[in-house]
Amino acid sequence: MAKNSTARGKIVRRLGVNIYGHNKYDKLLKKKPQGPGQERGRKGRGKQSEYAKQLLEKQKIRFAYGLSERQFKNTFELAKRLDGLTGDNLIILLEKRLDNVIYRLGFAVTRAAARQFVSHGHIYVNGRRVNIPSFMVSVNDEITVKPANERSKNLARNNLSKNQQPLADWLTLDADALKAKIEREPVRTDIQLIGNEQMVVEFYSR
Repeated sequence: MAKNSTARGKIVRRLGVNIYGHNKYDKLLKKKPQGPGQERGRKGRGKQSEYAKQLLEKQKIRFAYGLSERQFKNTFELAKRLDGLTGDNLIILLEKRLDNVIYRLGFAVTRAAARQFVSHGHIYVNGRRVNIPSFMVSVNDEITVKPANERSKNLARNNLSKNQQPLADWLTLDADALKAKIEREPVRTDIQLIGNEQMVVEFYSR
C-alpha cells in the first residue's frame, strides 16, 4: 500500500470502528467516539447519504487489508470476472493475499507487519522465496519461514507467542517447524469482516 501519512488513530476514529484489531484502538474509540475534528461530546456522526455509507464500508475494508485505492479497485475488478457473488469473491481474494495469510498464521501481529515480513524475504512458498505481498496462495501451497535464518525464525516465533487470534479453518500450522499449508479455498463464512462488501459492490457499480 502507498504510504499513508494519516495516523492510524485518526483513521479508526474517522471510520468509527477498530479495523486494525489492536485493543488500544478500542480504548481510543471509547475515549473519543466522535470523528476527528468533531466537537467533544457530540453524539453520533450525523445523517449520511447512501454514497457516504457505501464509501465508508469500502474504506473500512480497504484500510483493514492495507491496500491502496488502485490495488483495491483492481482486486474488485478481478472479483467481478470470477463466478459467484462479486462481494464474496472480493473478500476471498483479499484473504488469499500472502501478506494476509502470514497475518492469519500469526507470523506477524498486524497486516502491515506481515507485508513487511514478506517484502523483506522472510517467507518461502513451496520452497521458493516470495517477496510479493499481493501473491495469491493456492490450495496445497506450503509456506515456511526462511530456512536457515535464525533472525527470521526468532521474529516469527516471537510474534506467534503474542498471537491471540484463532487459526483460520482453511489453514494448518506446525508452529514448532514454522510451516503452514493451505488446506482448502477459504469461503465467505470463514471470514469475519468489519465492513459490508455488498455496499462496496454498490459503490463501484454507481
